[in-house]
This record gives sequence, C-alpha cells and structure tokens, in this order.
Amino acid sequence: MGMLIVIDQPAYGTWAGREALDMAFSLAAFDQPVSLLFTGAGVSWLRKDQDPAGIDQKSVAKNLAAAPVFGIEAVMADRASCQRLGLDAGDMAAGVTLVDADAQLLSQFDQTAFSA
Repeated sequence: MGMLIVIDQPAYGTWAGREALDMAFSLAAFDQPVSLLFTGAGVSWLRKDQDPAGIDQKSVAKNLAAAPVFGIEAVMADRASCQRLGLDAGDMAAGVTLVDADAQLLSQFDQTAFSA
C-alpha cells in the first residue's frame, strides 16, 4: 500500500515535522503512494484556525491543505493522541481520518518513516 510517514513532532518549534511533510510531498510528486499519520504531539498540526503569528511563524495549515493536490492518499490522526490533547473531529482540518495507530494499521504499509 506504499509508504506511511508518521509525524510525531509538534507543528511549531522543530523542523522535523515540516521535513517529513516535504518528504511525503516529494514521494507523492513522483507518483509514490504515500499517506500521513499524525500521532503524539504531531496531532497539533491538524488543529483548525491556527494563528502562530505570536511566534513569528506561518501556519502549517496551508502546507497541510496541499496534501490532496500533491496526491497524498490519506491524512490520518491517532485517536488516542487526539483524546489526550483534547482534539475531536470538529477541531481538526477537513479530510482527516481518526484511526488507531497500532500494529494492524502499520502492517497495511510497505514502509514506515518517522519524523523524529
């Protein structure tokens, strides 16, 4: 089923997540099947109406909104991580699927890469 890129870093304060997103976009641009899974602090990427102007950064929401344009097959959020951070489906960007980030999910992909 392709590559799963796991982003477990917060949306701001580190470049690891953005680099993982760039890798996903690059793979998709070359017609490689790729999906994104946000887990742990990474689910903060998915919060709607982000305003990081106070820390002089651009919102990651626009980057993430480009995922379908680049051909990213799925954008998923770990259900348990969302619950820990108080996020529900109504708080998240459109097109995100809540999943259980477990061995069964990971087994559906040929390769997995982490942002850490």
